[in-house]
Amino acid sequence: MNSRPNSRLDAWQLQGHTALVTGASKGIGHAAASELAGLGANLLLVARDEDYLEQVRAELAEDFPGIEILAFGADLTEAEERLAVFDWIADLGAPLSLLINNAGGNQPAAVLDYREEAYRGIFEQNLFSAFEMCRLAHPQLVQHANAAIVNVGSVSGLTHVRTGAAYGMSKAALHQLTRNLAVEWAVDGIRVNAVAPWYIRTQRSEPALADADYLDEVLDHTPLRRIGEPEEVAAAIAFLCLPAASYITGQVLAVDGGFLSYGF
Repeated sequence: MNSRPNSRLDAWQLQGHTALVTGASKGIGHAAASELAGLGANLLLVARDEDYLEQVRAELAEDFPGIEILAFGADLTEAEERLAVFDWIADLGAPLSLLINNAGGNQPAAVLDYREEAYRGIFEQNLFSAFEMCRLAHPQLVQHANAAIVNVGSVSGLTHVRTGAAYGMSKAALHQLTRNLAVEWAVDGIRVNAVAPWYIRTQRSEPALADADYLDEVLDHTPLRRIGEPEEVAAAIAFLCLPAASYITGQVLAVDGGFLSYGF
């Protein structure tokens, strides 16, 4: 007879975990923070707008009174600020076990129209900051028996969409970073996966989706015939963090309403 009747339930919870979520104040990052807290993880939230982030932290703390939720304002494209985040974590003595690399951005343009500082900035936001956050987090993650990293990629890293080449390139590279780290760090007990969303209803997507003709075109290429919600991406992120996903690493999970399978 099973001496741990709740062992399966434990596999679907995150008690004893502390999650660092970047880009945590809005959209997918905010939804991921809420989902992880709901599963029992303590939260360390990072975003650029410190004042707005504090509002988000206070709201989450009210929603999840049993969870420790702390926040730190930082621009993760800056090396000094990334180091400041981990100095803060070291001072807290927080046993970091989950890293959600969600911070990013875009400036869409045609290839010939990009200025060098613009496309390099996209790579700093979407790829190099995540690369460095993983490296900085490794000494803490390796100390936890069930550590995991989830990178927020994009379907634009898997096929052509109208986000501009630089964004798609940066997300494709993030997906490959995910695969490489999954192999390199498996020996350290760190699982590394990514999610690849299609259009999700966030502040960033609102301007494009406000165009009725464009929205119709997006929906025509989405088998589920609707725009995704941040909570649906958050659920996929949380699943990849769970002990229940303990044999899953190196994967890029599309959260796309069937977009990548559409074909003709």
